Amino acid sequence: MSCPICKAETVKAHRPFCSRRCADIDLGRWFNGSYAVPSRDPEDVEAAIDAAEAAQDRPAKPH
Repeated sequence: MSCPICKAETVKAHRPFCSRRCADIDLGRWFNGSYAVPSRDPEDVEAAIDAAEAAQDRPAKPH
């Protein structure tokens, strides 16, 4: 089995990843929304549209 992030051989302690680093990269992708399961639920669609419109109306935060 190969690591889904870097394609290296997996390590039993971190399976299905090869290292803690690749596991953390994958977790980060889940947290930032890179991975998402699409929904066809009308309530989810409406909530997403409302959230996007609200985000556009807010001024950008200074860093």
